[in-house]
Amino acid sequence: MKTSGESPKTGAGNRNISELLPEFGNEVVQLMKSEADLLRTELNAKVERLETAAGSMAVGAVCLVAALLVLLQALVVALTNAGMGAGWASLLVGVVVGIIGIALLGYGRGAAPGLMPRRSAAEAQKTAAMAKEKMQ
Repeated sequence: MKTSGESPKTGAGNRNISELLPEFGNEVVQLMKSEADLLRTELNAKVERLETAAGSMAVGAVCLVAALLVLLQALVVALTNAGMGAGWASLLVGVVVGIIGIALLGYGRGAAPGLMPRRSAAEAQKTAAMAKEKMQ
């Protein structure tokens, strides 16, 4: 029902395209800003977790290197006591540990997680698709 004095173009439910487009543009801008904020928050959380993990791993690695050196020296001493020359025992232990280290580095490089924020990227794609659909 129309009230007196309202034309079809000026009624509350009958706004024309020139009034709707700027409003739609503002809403898309606001949505993109909130998506950018979500992306920033997600990246900051990942970076903080990465920093904490990296610090713990660095300290743990230093302790493990020290322990490994002591254990490898004990292995060299054991091989020397078993009758092998000290030089050959050191060479054997060094080569075996080197091969293990190379294999572990190769595995670790392939298994490293990506830092791409998947949820934010998916939401941004949905928003872009929705805006494109609304503009057509």
